[in-house]
Amino acid sequence: MKIRHTGGRTKRYALGSTVALVVAGMNAPAVLGFAGDQYHHYVINRPGYKAGYGHWQTLDLPARFRVDAVHATLLRTGKILIVAGSGNDQQAFDAGTFKTLLWDPVKSTYKLIPTPVDMFCGGHTSLPDGKVLVAGGTLRYEKLDGVVKKAAGTMRVRNENPDAPHTFAKGTVFTGPDGREYTSTAPVTVPAAAKTVTRAADGRTSVSVTAGERQVFVEAVAEGASYVDRNPAQYRIKGLTGADARNLYGMGGAMTLDKQDFQGIRSAYEFNPDTELYEQVPDMAHARWYPTLTGLGDGKVVTVSGLDETGQILSGNDNELFDPATRTWSKAPDRYFPTYPSLFLTASGKLFYSGSNAGYGPADKGRTPGLWDLRNNSFQTVDGLRDPDLLETSSSVLLPPAQSQKVMVLGGGGVGESPASTARTGIADLSAPEPHFVPGPDLPAGGTRYLNSVILPDDTVFTTGGSGDYRGKHRSDLLKAQTYHPDSNSFTTAAAPTVGRDYHSEALLLPDGRVVVLGSNPLFADKADTQPAAFEQRIEIYSPAYLYHGDRPEIAAAPGRASLGSEITVATPDPDRIATAKLIRPSSVTHATDVEQRSVALDITARGATGMTLSLPRNADLLPPGWYMLFATDRKGTPSVARWIQITP
Repeated sequence: MKIRHTGGRTKRYALGSTVALVVAGMNAPAVLGFAGDQYHHYVINRPGYKAGYGHWQTLDLPARFRVDAVHATLLRTGKILIVAGSGNDQQAFDAGTFKTLLWDPVKSTYKLIPTPVDMFCGGHTSLPDGKVLVAGGTLRYEKLDGVVKKAAGTMRVRNENPDAPHTFAKGTVFTGPDGREYTSTAPVTVPAAAKTVTRAADGRTSVSVTAGERQVFVEAVAEGASYVDRNPAQYRIKGLTGADARNLYGMGGAMTLDKQDFQGIRSAYEFNPDTELYEQVPDMAHARWYPTLTGLGDGKVVTVSGLDETGQILSGNDNELFDPATRTWSKAPDRYFPTYPSLFLTASGKLFYSGSNAGYGPADKGRTPGLWDLRNNSFQTVDGLRDPDLLETSSSVLLPPAQSQKVMVLGGGGVGESPASTARTGIADLSAPEPHFVPGPDLPAGGTRYLNSVILPDDTVFTTGGSGDYRGKHRSDLLKAQTYHPDSNSFTTAAAPTVGRDYHSEALLLPDGRVVVLGSNPLFADKADTQPAAFEQRIEIYSPAYLYHGDRPEIAAAPGRASLGSEITVATPDPDRIATAKLIRPSSVTHATDVEQRSVALDITARGATGMTLSLPRNADLLPPGWYMLFATDRKGTPSVARWIQITP
């Protein structure tokens, strides 16, 4: 009996292991189809399965706190700032309903934050002091072909008065040479003209005036094709008289019934984690919708691309730098990029453009990866990437550790609403004298757009979600997840999520080593693409397999601040157990674009009975000043719960 009983246990264990392996290679819904919900639930909750593939948990927030998660940033308080703005909802925009949710995943508490402007599709990044800079957003929603009833276009409003700016209200009327009238859709303030005084050699002086200029979107006062005018012209501004009528006027471009794209705003704010409020900072010089903000080693932020206040993509001579010390904006070097370009700060101080981007810009401009040196505005092309025409909606990540200076590009699709997608990955070693891409392993799920990639404290990269087609069309969401291992250049299967994630989805690492996944904005709810889909408001938390490998190492104490190049002492009950230590910068992610996250390895220079000494790099371009999560991992890759530490120059 004893032998039979033992054999029975062994047989059941072997069967369970086999089932777990089979399940791991399949999507959860497929398993549900043949084995039933209860059996699937039993399998994925077995300890052995969790230890091999991890585990998913789905949260259903209280109704009043459900928001359309378009942007997400992990704060130094451990809370997550989730910015929806109008949430890609025209009715919410028209009603002036803009939302931000502050969520504490440890305490399971939620707080709605007053949101002063529509930050939907703005840009954001964490600043050295832990505040979050949010810049740009939505001035006006798009109008598609066939919907536009009033001819519209861009009006450049000029001011030749050098003594004063002039503000025009929304609804200002511009009258063309033939009497046709168009009204502004937003207020606009035109700066005073610039006056230059030149003194000649003979002592005589001359004065030249360069008109101040701002642009505003205008539309015809009435519907119909009779207001279509593709010829540029000078427009009078109704209601002006005397000198104002001479000094202030409009220069109109083509007025058409063509599709009208989203329009951006100039507004900028800092979110303060202490007060949990937005604080206004000066506006940018240029309106932006879909911009990228990348932090630099000196603490400044470079801001590029976006659609302007008339829905036109910025030309590249309008890049800006934000200085958080003075809260001022200044001009940055010229360089054109499509919207939401992935720009990574490298150890050399150059910015690497991986080619990943989202949404807007011509297919034949600004799509080539390369290293951008802000100091001399040079650009070194990095070639060799397979499927170079399928980079839109791709994912990019600075592989761990950051010292390796390798960036991986994963998946992507064609420009615009193209159904094309790719399983391609490519890796560029930016430490090489002549960097180029080499092929990586194909994505296990096949062609994937909108993939989210998260650096884990065991020096792997967790990737999840995405869809095979544009915005999940034809029910093409991919219910798969996998982990990339840089040391072996391979993927391994992770437990499958049950919620589809495509456009407007995000994922980020928590201080306890788990991964939060949220958002998704598919076009349709059915395979035939006939039923509009709702924004996905459920949140998932993925617990990686390393959390099921027994007890975790511990950081009992660590300093709250350290300077570049210094050494710090960290208390831990078992220093000999610790194999690696690293600083991971918290994510600030939108549209599958996260240029903030990086994992910087720390040297363990000494071990004592109750602690160890860690050495920090000196290079601010490798370890940009700011707040980081300090993790310690053991030889099995099991991480501690992180401690927050601020890195200063």
